[in-house]
Amino acid sequence: MKKAGIIMIIGSLLLLGLFKFPLWNIMLGAPQYPDPMGMNIHITGIEGVHEFDIQNIDGLNHYIGMKKIPKPEEMWEFEVFPKVVGGMAVLGVIIGLLGIFKKLSYKWFLGWLILMTVLGVMGMYDFNLWLTDYGTDLDPNAIMKMTHPDGTPMTYKPPLFGHQKMLNFDVDSYPHTGAYMLFVGMLLTFIAFFVGKKEWKTNN
Repeated sequence: MKKAGIIMIIGSLLLLGLFKFPLWNIMLGAPQYPDPMGMNIHITGIEGVHEFDIQNIDGLNHYIGMKKIPKPEEMWEFEVFPKVVGGMAVLGVIIGLLGIFKKLSYKWFLGWLILMTVLGVMGMYDFNLWLTDYGTDLDPNAIMKMTHPDGTPMTYKPPLFGHQKMLNFDVDSYPHTGAYMLFVGMLLTFIAFFVGKKEWKTNN
């Protein structure tokens, strides 16, 4: 399963792009901000798209009672996610190498993909929980208390995916380069499974 193993290794190594490129991006634009502010979410922390974006977003959030954007040491995810991604990349390379030397079945490629999919879904679920807490757990003593027409407090949860209007801000939340590399890597491991299946049947 030489071809399948090589494809598996390439797909697994693409996960390492998450250590360099952002996984997700959230942008906030408004008429008074001709240059939108934004956050790039990495597996190791959150960075501003521009130099003072985090500071400016925290400043705006203060008025409506939102928490400050967390530092890496304030969220366990930023310690665990790099270990998970690194571990899955190493595991994928090992499986690919063993596949090249015919030490295991092509089914291991699918097993790796299923495990990576489960971990990815859990990661997105956790990310959405954080967005919900970030946008709904507001300081009751905030300077501005915005309410809906029915009198209920307004929340400011950014969308997990897509566009949303929040007060006078347009908020866009979409995958970034790291997420696309992850997707391509997982797609390659899916291809490796079928290539491996074909090679396995040919040689047995």
